[in-house]
Amino acid sequence: MINRIRRFVSDENVNMQDRMFVLTSLIVSICLFITVIIALLCGRGLIAIAVGIGSVSLLIAVYLGWKFKRISIAAKIVSTIIVLIVLPLVYYASGGVSSGAPMIFILAAFYISLLITGWYKVVLILLESVILTGGIYLEMAFVGFIKPPTPEMQHIAVFLMVVFISILISILVSYENRLLNLELFRSKEQREEIERLNRAQNQFFSSMSHEIRTPINTIIGLNEMILRENASDEINENAASIQSAGKMLLHLINDILDMSKFESGQMELTPVSYHVGDMLSDIVGMLWLRAKEKGLEFHVNVSPDVPDELVGDEVRIKQILINVLNNAIKYTSQGEVKLTIEANPISSLKSNLIFYVEDTGMGIKKESMPYLFTAFKRVDEEKNRHIEGTGLGLSIVKQFVDLMEGKITVNSVYTKGSTFIIEIPQQVASEKKIGVIDIEKRHSLNAREYYHRSFEAPNAKILVVDDTAANLLVVQKLLRDTLVKITAVTSGEAALKKTQEEKYDIILMDHLMPNMDGIECLHRIREQIGGFNKDTKIIALTANAGSESKALYAREGFDGYIVKPVTGSVLEAELRRLLPSELVTLTGTVDEIIEESLLWNSDHTKKNLVAITTESVADLPRSFVEKNHMQIIPHMVLSEEGLFRDGIEIEQNGLLNYMADPNKKVATRSPDISMHELFFAKALERANNVIHISISSKVAQSGYQAAMEASKTFENVFVIDSGHLSSGQGLMAMYATRLAENGKTVREIVRELEDAKKRVHTSFVVDNLDYLARNGQLSFKVANLIKSLMIRPVIVLKKGKMKVGRLYFGSRARAWEKYIKSCLDTVKTIDTRILFITHVGLTQAELEEIEKLVKTKVKFDTIYFQKASPAIAVNCGPGAFGLLFMTLD
Repeated sequence: MINRIRRFVSDENVNMQDRMFVLTSLIVSICLFITVIIALLCGRGLIAIAVGIGSVSLLIAVYLGWKFKRISIAAKIVSTIIVLIVLPLVYYASGGVSSGAPMIFILAAFYISLLITGWYKVVLILLESVILTGGIYLEMAFVGFIKPPTPEMQHIAVFLMVVFISILISILVSYENRLLNLELFRSKEQREEIERLNRAQNQFFSSMSHEIRTPINTIIGLNEMILRENASDEINENAASIQSAGKMLLHLINDILDMSKFESGQMELTPVSYHVGDMLSDIVGMLWLRAKEKGLEFHVNVSPDVPDELVGDEVRIKQILINVLNNAIKYTSQGEVKLTIEANPISSLKSNLIFYVEDTGMGIKKESMPYLFTAFKRVDEEKNRHIEGTGLGLSIVKQFVDLMEGKITVNSVYTKGSTFIIEIPQQVASEKKIGVIDIEKRHSLNAREYYHRSFEAPNAKILVVDDTAANLLVVQKLLRDTLVKITAVTSGEAALKKTQEEKYDIILMDHLMPNMDGIECLHRIREQIGGFNKDTKIIALTANAGSESKALYAREGFDGYIVKPVTGSVLEAELRRLLPSELVTLTGTVDEIIEESLLWNSDHTKKNLVAITTESVADLPRSFVEKNHMQIIPHMVLSEEGLFRDGIEIEQNGLLNYMADPNKKVATRSPDISMHELFFAKALERANNVIHISISSKVAQSGYQAAMEASKTFENVFVIDSGHLSSGQGLMAMYATRLAENGKTVREIVRELEDAKKRVHTSFVVDNLDYLARNGQLSFKVANLIKSLMIRPVIVLKKGKMKVGRLYFGSRARAWEKYIKSCLDTVKTIDTRILFITHVGLTQAELEEIEKLVKTKVKFDTIYFQKASPAIAVNCGPGAFGLLFMTLD
């Protein structure tokens, strides 16, 4: 019996509350039986009867509930008996409040709360409260009605109640903890199992993709050779159908892989620059035949004002359109399918690309709309049961559109047709418009495309490494007309022998090969002692598709990446790019070469991900600005002679000479909003994002507010309030440039700059405050007082505000020495990589003396002696300099 009970309370298939009822009831029954025995020994028969009734009824209810599997009903019956019968009897028989009876009520409330749910629990708790209140009232109103217990019984009752309740709670808490730990362990196991299954699923899909791409490579590659031949129209039409079907098969494989990536949270976009016309041509070329086979009209309308070149994930946009168009063709039995492309400018550098896919098919029922983008769900299944498909298409479309921060909407009339509207924001890479193009004419059934080789290279030597003989055959045939000399081997070991014997101009390397894979073979070629091909360009020619694979091969040191199935145009373009120019004779037209060109990691054709810009007042070294091609927006210097661009049309020495006349007035002006807009637009010609480091927003004539307002015109311009000026602001710009070079994202750079501004120290010691007074930043009375007392103030930046810090009395040399000591001795964690000594009107001898004093305190790796920009010099005046540096924390 005990074993049966143990198994029952441990059985995970039994309701948790049922197990708790049995366990709790057994513990309470044991406690009650002990109470009965003690009551009889003490001569308290009435208590023994009351408690005995509760104990027996409890055991009977538990047994019956267990036997007939009605434990929830048994729990309610027992709880009702306890509240209505046992509690009043115990309260009366034990002697009322002084006997510890209220503790029984607490135990009963705990029992009820643990086992009963819903409104019945509330009713029982209220009844219990009424009974206890009534008992206390009777005890107080009718003295002697309830006979109080003797002191001995009182102590025994309280002792028993404390012990029983403690035992009950201890056992239940231990049991709960055991169950909780068991659930946590099981949850961890399930999570690990799910992760293992996800990894196995991803590996399976990846392997499946690789294995399917290998034979498709042979089919499509050799089929291309048929298309190159001057065969009959019938043969060419059949070959075109094979080509289209092969590409659609690849598209279905990609859908399955992408769904797996979405489910595991690994899907990422890979933005590139692409031509809209070429993208549309590829899509239409794939689907044109399918529409014609069903007798459907297929029309493509492109608005002439669509940008010719955009930046986005071209592969995923293709996938979206192919899925939607393929669906339209599948569900349309007669009539037409139409693709319309328009563009709405969001800003000068961003456009909303809008695709309309219209069909005259069966349409979608209103009640089916909510399930339209659900994976593996097909709407109106009875009517569509004969239509083939995976059920993944529109689900993937929705997820890709959401990932691109776009929108997809559907308008449909059942039996009349549907219109899908897809909006995807894209970066504009070129101001050129697509103009009038005829996509349909390119892909009419009667239009024959004749192959023209793009180059000849009879003296070029190519080594092709692939463990599949059919793949080697495809490459050899596709490159046959280029006259290159091809050596084909089927393993990494064979490749190493060849590279030991002969010099090759390019090596095409498969990845997944037995014994030695392509990556290992690459590294061994690079390290080969006595080898002739340590510097040879090596291209990954693999069935491993995806941006993550491309990144892997780039990291490992491959010079190019071609995914199978490969086409002749892609092979030729990649060879043309990497072969030495003296070996190549171009044979195609200029337009053909440009159209077919495949640029892989070619820096001169790609925009930078991030460009760092700043202002002329950042006082950066010219060498750093030129090396990093940093764009600088100038502040303006306003004098009686006119308005001059800081650092371009006016320099420091000329300004100081001009201001030597105290009657001459000079002021500074920050660039306005329109100047910033033009500046940002130009910066975005070279980068997809701009991070602009602005002078502190809290100083006079700050350009921060105008820059922020101008940035609202652009989606990808981020303005940072540096909280500093002069070379302190410059240090921020240098730090941002370093982060960008290290591949940090825009968000990461912005976050780290917010932290970095707290670690920049910006201060200047000046001879006097006359120049600040002349610019209206403080009164002449204060400036004259400072000068009369021979005080040399230090101007510091605190929380972005310019304030007067320390005051040094005496000679300039003494003030400088104290200033340097104060700057470098009080800061313990100085970043010793860079120090700026930014100065106004100092001689070479004075700068050398400052450098000497600095080096007695801290050894810096690099010290920049930087002339302050005229816009800074206007406020500091001659004889001023500052030590500007960063700290490590």
